[in-house]
Amino acid sequence: MRALYPEIHPYAEHQLKVSDLHTLYIEESGNAQGIPVLFIHGGPGGGTDPAHRSFFDPEKYRIILFDQRGCGRSTPHSELEANTTDHLIADIEAIRNLLGIDQWLLFGGSWGSTLSLLYAQAYPEKALGLILRGIFLCRDQDIHWFYQRGASAVFPDYWKDYEQIIPLEERDDMLSAFYRRLTSSNEIARMSAAKAWSVWEGRCSTLDPNHDLVDHFADPHVALAMARIEAHYFLNKAFINDNQIIENCHRIQNIKTTIVHGRYDMVCPIEQAFALYDALPQSELHIVRDAGHSAFESGITDNLIRATDNFALSLA
Repeated sequence: MRALYPEIHPYAEHQLKVSDLHTLYIEESGNAQGIPVLFIHGGPGGGTDPAHRSFFDPEKYRIILFDQRGCGRSTPHSELEANTTDHLIADIEAIRNLLGIDQWLLFGGSWGSTLSLLYAQAYPEKALGLILRGIFLCRDQDIHWFYQRGASAVFPDYWKDYEQIIPLEERDDMLSAFYRRLTSSNEIARMSAAKAWSVWEGRCSTLDPNHDLVDHFADPHVALAMARIEAHYFLNKAFINDNQIIENCHRIQNIKTTIVHGRYDMVCPIEQAFALYDALPQSELHIVRDAGHSAFESGITDNLIRATDNFALSLA
């Protein structure tokens, strides 16, 4: 069973102003002459963490992390204006140009898999390959499963805590009800909704309970960006057409793709990974039998690191 590579620190950090409003945090670590790999974090609004550098062999990879608009160390925090999927795709391309990279490997999980696929479909000639975890296709049914009815039947105790801040008469549209509170001028209501939203996701993300992960999701700085930006995107159907990713898979048929998905992923059920695999018959699908959604569950970590090691060999 493969474990994360040892902790490393960035050798370079950048602030990229992508609009009059937004500035992105970008960092580079590992081998400056190595294979460029872009880590695309989840959420949207999740931000990066130092542990994300450790999915890659630092002697072989030029490891690039960035915080998407409104989260992590990017500014302004939890900002929704000029924050759409098209903006994020353009930001990734701006980062590639800033760093002088011709092609790079894309590594993304959950919303990071969504954005990796959308970027690759927009710029297929720039992708050396795709390593994707916890596939999230952002269709109406996928959003409904987690925020209205579906996962609620698997975790009724966690769901009760999630829904209790929403009055009964508003619960037929939980996404809109949360969005109203997350964009409210009432700071107490805003933070209460953010914590409930983010903790619900953290609790459902692993097969076995992980209190450290839940505490991370409950952190006010993390929760506010995650909840506001996710609700903003999901209320707007992720700013893409329903089933857009699957319908455009012909654009990335020739890009080597590895898919890793937990059998018991309740945030993004495995049907989404199968739909992608069917649309990309040349891809590899690795089902982790004893895992949920989190990249830090041992079986998923093992598969992801094997994938990055295999790509390092094939791209050397």
